[in-house]
Amino acid sequence: MARFAFARPQVVAFTPAVSLAAFWGGGEIALLGTAILFPLLSAWLAPDHAGAAADQPARDADTGLPQRPDLLNRLDHLFRLPADAGESACLVVDVLNHDAIAQQYGASGAKALRMEIAKRLKATSRDHDVIHALGPTRFGFVLPNSASLDLEAAIQLSRRLLAALDQPLTGLDERAPPMADCAVGFCLASRSPEPSGHAILDAAESALGDAVEQGPGSIRAFVRALHHATATTGSDSSEALHALERRQIAAWFQPQVSTDTGEITGFEALARWMHPEKGPLSPDHFLPALEAAGAMERLSTLILDNALAAVRKWDLAGLEIPHVSINLSEAELASPDLVDRISWELDRYALAPERLAIEVPESALSGQAEEMVIRGLETLRETGCRIDLDNFGTCNASITAIGRFAINRLKIDRTFVSGVDHDPEQKRVVSAMLTMAEQLGLETIAEGIESSAEHATLAQLGCGNVQGFGIARPMPLENTMTWIEDHRSGLAQPPVFLSRKS
Repeated sequence: MARFAFARPQVVAFTPAVSLAAFWGGGEIALLGTAILFPLLSAWLAPDHAGAAADQPARDADTGLPQRPDLLNRLDHLFRLPADAGESACLVVDVLNHDAIAQQYGASGAKALRMEIAKRLKATSRDHDVIHALGPTRFGFVLPNSASLDLEAAIQLSRRLLAALDQPLTGLDERAPPMADCAVGFCLASRSPEPSGHAILDAAESALGDAVEQGPGSIRAFVRALHHATATTGSDSSEALHALERRQIAAWFQPQVSTDTGEITGFEALARWMHPEKGPLSPDHFLPALEAAGAMERLSTLILDNALAAVRKWDLAGLEIPHVSINLSEAELASPDLVDRISWELDRYALAPERLAIEVPESALSGQAEEMVIRGLETLRETGCRIDLDNFGTCNASITAIGRFAINRLKIDRTFVSGVDHDPEQKRVVSAMLTMAEQLGLETIAEGIESSAEHATLAQLGCGNVQGFGIARPMPLENTMTWIEDHRSGLAQPPVFLSRKS
């Protein structure tokens, strides 16, 4: 600090006076020494402007924000802090319609857009969050360690940022101001694939890619287990996406019936691709491609719409179908806006939440389930929708988890159903499952029923409902009307099976 104090311009101004004093006190030799040494001393004491500038991070020309290298350095530093310092995160925001605005308003408009976005992000973020410019359309945040930072807090901050950006950009056009379409992706440090700045930034940008696929206003968190997409060729993904856009992929419906009365207790909505050349294709032919293309949420939105439209149509026709089931993957359960989308669709069709059953994979209740998936299940439970645990017996969901998420029904996987009528071991396993379900007060359904013998055995063991080709194959909505009427007309009398209680 003393070095800089002596080197101020005011000190240099004293050079003539110092020289004169040296001459009076020591003569010509002192004067000569002062003339040589004092400038050298002043130069040595001068501030190192070049060194100070080198310590400063490179700044974006338009916004003045630090750039990617500084972001990576700060993120690296987060991982060097003690474990008890609290959670931290990397959050990335992208302006999806930047190019369209730049094309309409030119280079000056693009610059004004970036400056306004940066201004709003800084105004909305917390005091200790550090924002960076990562490119023409992208901004990154370092959310430093905090005891109050968790998944929910990161989602709420993302929503606040999107709300701040979802306002007219009057600085570009006061008469018809454009809107910035944005999306957010983030990764908590505890979920980073590796403890490094590059790894957590890559993860946040991967989550952002998922959000961009879903469109403006989307938020996605990085979920490690869900970012290993099945490898597919570009042509596979392109063809499947084309089919989804043209509504060639739609819901078909498979009935579920009571083993006590034979009455229809519901339908499951299953995705089918009506291929123009190959005919109906099962999900095995297109789900991997849609998953690789990041289009699973678009598919689930379509199936949800088809399913609720079917319930509405059955109601208008006077056909009483208690509920319809749809399947959600772990990736879809991890979507922060899942419950909002489901609630909105139920309101749109004026249907009570209990008319919709959500089938969730058993892996979602296992000890390895990600925090985002757990959050999705908890919020889903609060909507009032039924929750069925699909493929029960194939993973390791605990009884505690089944109770925690208020599961309504266990769906016994077809691998345990096949041959249950003649295989003693299969019968013992299924019987144990049904006993557990009864003790927990859960409904049961077995899938993959292919024969009347399997149907009868499951009824005898106490399984409440069955579904499978032995009842009916999945069918288009228009075919369900006739099937329902035919099935009910054939129920002259409920089938009589020996129950284990009798």
